[in-house]
Amino acid sequence: MVQLAIATGVTALATGLFLAPLSAQLDDQAMRRALAIAQTAAAAPSLDDALESSRPSRHGPVQNEAERIRAATGAEYVVIMDKRGVRWSHTDPDEIGHHVSTDPSVALSGREVMQIDEGTLGRSARGKVPLRNENGEVIGAVSVGIAYESVQERLLSTVPQLLAYAGGALAVGALAAYLVSRRLQRRTHDLAFSDISALLAEREAMLHGIREGFLALDARGRIRLMNDEAQRLLDLRAEDTGRPLDAALPPGRTTDVLAGRVSGADLLAVSGQRVLVANRMPTDDGGAVVTLRDRTELERLGRELDGTRGLIDALRAQDHEHANRLHTLLGLLELGLHEEAVEFVTQAVGVHRATAEQVTERIHDPLLAALLVGKATVATERGVSLRIAPDTRLPDRLVDPHGLVTVLGNLIDNALDATSSERDAQLEVEIRADGHTAIVRISDNGPGVPEARRAEIFTEGWTTKEPPAHGQRGIGLALVRRLAERYGGSAEVGERLGGGAVFTVTLPDALSEEIPQPGDAPHGEAVRNTHATGRASGTEGARHAAGVTEAGR
Repeated sequence: MVQLAIATGVTALATGLFLAPLSAQLDDQAMRRALAIAQTAAAAPSLDDALESSRPSRHGPVQNEAERIRAATGAEYVVIMDKRGVRWSHTDPDEIGHHVSTDPSVALSGREVMQIDEGTLGRSARGKVPLRNENGEVIGAVSVGIAYESVQERLLSTVPQLLAYAGGALAVGALAAYLVSRRLQRRTHDLAFSDISALLAEREAMLHGIREGFLALDARGRIRLMNDEAQRLLDLRAEDTGRPLDAALPPGRTTDVLAGRVSGADLLAVSGQRVLVANRMPTDDGGAVVTLRDRTELERLGRELDGTRGLIDALRAQDHEHANRLHTLLGLLELGLHEEAVEFVTQAVGVHRATAEQVTERIHDPLLAALLVGKATVATERGVSLRIAPDTRLPDRLVDPHGLVTVLGNLIDNALDATSSERDAQLEVEIRADGHTAIVRISDNGPGVPEARRAEIFTEGWTTKEPPAHGQRGIGLALVRRLAERYGGSAEVGERLGGGAVFTVTLPDALSEEIPQPGDAPHGEAVRNTHATGRASGTEGARHAAGVTEAGR
């Protein structure tokens, strides 16, 4: 109805704008016609002679010539006057010899006149021209009138035709408005404008209120819409709306998943240090809608659960071993072999003390030292020999200790999984500083990584192991690579001499310039003291490692 009202208003306005100048044009045409007739009459060669040689009469030559011109042209009147303004011809013969009813001074002064005026015959369109003799002197004037009613009749005769055209245009406009309205109703599912406005407000509130990331793409792969959570999870900005997805995100699996180049449901992706689950659904217009769930916390809790289960298994094994040692100690005491009992206890405690002291003397960061002591305990219980490389040296000036804990914990856990089935399982850890660069190297004598798959193992979701009950695998090494790339470094895997795998992670600018003051650096001693009391301290270190390591095994 709004469109129809607009079409009707536009048609009426166009019709009025056309009729307004049409009346003025018809008046102008009538005056010009009257002037042309007057000019033609004034140019007659016999009229000036008759005016000078005769007298005004109803049957005179001037009257006869004027009536002939009037009949031939269809004018309302043709009046010829002398220089005094006295009529020599008129449609009503009784008016001959009388002074004209309008002022003839302009025409008698030698100028032509066009006007709409009132006379003895009513309102008319008039044209007046001077009448000259053969010498060019003004001897009178010719006045010709066109009945104004004929002009109005012409105007009124055009109105029906104009209204017919306007009605046709209005009918076409109404049909177009109906078709457009039906199309809009189909596209908007018969929703009123108020409903659309309400839905838009609800959609904005919903999109920016939900805790899942939402990303809408058009048919060309450009970002059409995203909510606040998607910006946070993908590190996007509001200005990225309208940009192609490949330009807004760095290349990698995450971009491939969002762009649809990787198909499937609940696909894992890593953005920074976040673990995301993405689902992509195509839309009818060729675009797609992507939802993102942040599983970082869930994965962390799952890994902590795995670490806790491993810790419980290690504690059970330690409990069994501890019982055996107590039985041995009890037997030595009952046999009266007191010196042998003291030596046995010293040896049992000293082995673990040597391991803790070895770690803390070379690794001055307390988090990394606690992690290594705990992992050494777990490795021992799993039958794996964990060795600290002689070149290991790391000062306590790490910029991001938690990031390095993530890298080291993931690599050690993968190495333990790879070597746990070997008879003579060995694992070597090397951490050293080269200026501001931290270098982490983990080698094991497991089955190794085939050369064809060395580039794939750092891809999100790639794994050769069965997924745990709490989630999916294939995240740990992807996080290692992302952390290395964040520092501008790299993560590589190679072949160990004698068989196995060597993982090398380089972290530029991982160490700061700050040198700890002597009074501020008892961290290594504190760790040694913490872990020198026996197996229980190693267990505590393993528990701490399980809490800080984001191992995606």
